[in-house]
Amino acid sequence: MIAPRAELIAVLRQFNPWWGGSRVPELPPWRRAAFREVETWLTAPPAPRALLLSGARQVGKTTILLQAVEELLAKGVPPTSILYATFDHPLLKLIGLDGLLRLWKEYEPAEREVEYVLLDEIQYAKDWQTWIKHQVRFEPKRRIAVTGSATPLIVEGQESGPGRWHTVRLAPLSFFEYLQIKKLPTPKLPDVASLRELFSWTPERFERVGALGADLVGPFQDYLIRGGFPQIAQIESIPVAQKLLREDIVDKVLKRDMTALYGVRRVLELEQTFLYLCLHDGGLLDVQELCRSLEVKKPTAMNFIELLEHTHLIYRLRPFGYGKEILRGKQKIYLADPAIAPSVLLRGKALLEDAAALGLAVETAFFKHVYTRYYAQSIGFSYWRGGPKNQEVDIIADVNGRLVPFEVKHRPEVTPKMLAGLTAFCSERKVSEAYVITREPDDIGLLRLSTTGVETTAVKVPAPLACYWLGKSEILATKLEQED
Repeated sequence: MIAPRAELIAVLRQFNPWWGGSRVPELPPWRRAAFREVETWLTAPPAPRALLLSGARQVGKTTILLQAVEELLAKGVPPTSILYATFDHPLLKLIGLDGLLRLWKEYEPAEREVEYVLLDEIQYAKDWQTWIKHQVRFEPKRRIAVTGSATPLIVEGQESGPGRWHTVRLAPLSFFEYLQIKKLPTPKLPDVASLRELFSWTPERFERVGALGADLVGPFQDYLIRGGFPQIAQIESIPVAQKLLREDIVDKVLKRDMTALYGVRRVLELEQTFLYLCLHDGGLLDVQELCRSLEVKKPTAMNFIELLEHTHLIYRLRPFGYGKEILRGKQKIYLADPAIAPSVLLRGKALLEDAAALGLAVETAFFKHVYTRYYAQSIGFSYWRGGPKNQEVDIIADVNGRLVPFEVKHRPEVTPKMLAGLTAFCSERKVSEAYVITREPDDIGLLRLSTTGVETTAVKVPAPLACYWLGKSEILATKLEQED
């Protein structure tokens, strides 16, 4: 054995204090929307599959696993039937997955009706994909949930191993969740399960809700600066919070995960590529310019961008269209959280004084919210650029063939003249409903666009309200699915 058995058992007992009658380490009382899905797959799995909880570093994956352990114990599951371990630990990484299970069996050899195996940072375990497939196939009594902050097999169009695991993507905190963990007071706003409900609202209701939404402006700006990583968001000092975000999330991914998992050797060039993306957050990616500026070859740059996406630091939006329109068009890049760019660029509160940078942070935050809320429904997202003046629409969602455009206008007052791109897209594609994400709390309500061939109504929603509703509706939707 690589290490003395007693030492390995001591490591496992440290990770599993409930084996000796102790409680789960103190956990936050609030639970994220993803917790309910994890709990369902452990207690009453809809299909014979493992569960992969995927997300960036420090996004709260371990907390959710331990909360699941807490829930299992509360339901009467025998403590020794639950195994938790993390492959961040060097000894466990050395003994591997099968060695870990053998050690568990040696410690507690009794047969169990159902076994629960919860493993953190599975990407550091050798041949983990094959191991999971074999476990699911040959060990039906074993329920497995694993986490990964860098998951090479999760690519577009492949959200689960071939019939072997179900993937839950965990994004940074939504604005609604941020308010909950910070214990900030919130106005008594009506619940909105879908932003589409707003098309039926009266002007009087818009006015009342807009007045209430004014109380969200300050917390929303704070959210943009601190970000949605749970532990970091709760740190009072903004400079310290941003420093930890750089060190704990960005630096560890770029300097550790990329080398260990993907064999990246040119770390400096990778850092420079990520810095370039931070400077162009929410913008179109000009690969030729990136290559000229950083003096890297195009295949290298594109490989870096793909790896950054796999490690959950960026999202990529392709242009709306088909065939050559997509292949020739530029991609649009969003960072995984609006606070990443200010933290990396050492902006601090100065972000709030830079109108252009603040507008991009708001667009990044909104995209993260709408993507997180609806990605599980296989909704495609893109952006549009076209028309006689090469106009643009920030985000296009394809909901089962129904096109839903979103335009983010973080300006004092949004008028129809500012929405030429949105108007052109709706005219061209015969879209009757659109959304405009605004800045001011009172810039809310319905707006008729001057489209041709179709009557188009846009609903204006202030960014803090839009993000609040999208975050809360994710939790409400998860509760309803669990009740069903």
